[in-house]
Amino acid sequence: MKASLRALFSPILNIFESGDEPYLYKPSQRTILLAVSVLFTILIIAICAFSWNTAGFGFLIPVVVFSCVALVGYVVGLLGNERAVAKIWGNK
Repeated sequence: MKASLRALFSPILNIFESGDEPYLYKPSQRTILLAVSVLFTILIIAICAFSWNTAGFGFLIPVVVFSCVALVGYVVGLLGNERAVAKIWGNK
């Protein structure tokens, strides 16, 4: 299952897993990345809940942006290797 999901999300994972430069990885970074992704998901739900009955659809812009950020966080946090997680945090 994990291999098929890695193949599905390979365009995202290839960006963060590429390179041969040294990196510093701490296991807490993966936990924090997943926690931040959960917070973005809660933010998306709150924006949709409070902005659904407004006159316009301008609220969809932050929903799409935050959804992309949360998706990348989940993909790298759950499927990515140590280099990908370290690259998200910019560690060298």
